[in-house]
Amino acid sequence: MVLPGIQALFGFQLVAVFNATFWTALNSDEQLVHYIAISLVTLSVVFVMAPAAYHRQATPSAVSKDFLLISTRLLTWSMFPLMGGILLDFYLVGKLLVQSASISFMLTAMLFAVFTLFWIVLPRSSVFQRWMAWSGRSN
Repeated sequence: MVLPGIQALFGFQLVAVFNATFWTALNSDEQLVHYIAISLVTLSVVFVMAPAAYHRQATPSAVSKDFLLISTRLLTWSMFPLMGGILLDFYLVGKLLVQSASISFMLTAMLFAVFTLFWIVLPRSSVFQRWMAWSGRSN
């Protein structure tokens, strides 16, 4: 489920480089920021694909607890470079649209807070976990 979305994002990031606006509206430092964002999304793809690659080559006929643990960790780790890549490009797009680095930075910081809440804080929150367990029983 995650991989197609990351692949689409990666494709859009690559296409942006071939757009004239990339070369005219972004200075060389901002172009480098976009390249770093692409690199982070690529790293995220590596983490997302690693469990499938490992499973198909090392243990194709079994699913062990170790494999599940490794897969969970890799998928969790994939969220951080994905978040970074999205935030960097969000900043660049915001800077182009609102034409203010400080406003774009503030909006990016707000998006970072949303990512942090939904991807890190809530999944680790005991209140959220109890609510999820309760809502699962009502179905």
